[in-house]
Amino acid sequence: MAEVRAESRYLFIGPQKLRLVCDRVRGLSAKQALTVLKFMPQKGAQFVYKTVASAIANAENNRDMDGDRLYISEIFAGEAPRLKRFKAGARGRYKPRVKRTSHLTVILSEREG
Repeated sequence: MAEVRAESRYLFIGPQKLRLVCDRVRGLSAKQALTVLKFMPQKGAQFVYKTVASAIANAENNRDMDGDRLYISEIFAGEAPRLKRFKAGARGRYKPRVKRTSHLTVILSEREG
């Protein structure tokens, strides 16, 4: 069974927030997932939409696969390097701010039949 992979790296959103969107589209057909993602209000839906669309384009153009038979077999968001910033607090204190980033991976497979 052929698989196609697309990755988006260093996305400026926390991986926990991105996983909520990933869980919603896991197992759906690729075209159906794009429709669902288009109408989701979460910021992470835009990132997932672009990555799934890229994976579909990779499958159709590079592997000559049928776009209508593709489905999301695996999708996951991992942690990327964190940006460590600070904000000055009262009485000269240091208030850390951790800005999390994510790596998103989408793997599409072709359904049998």
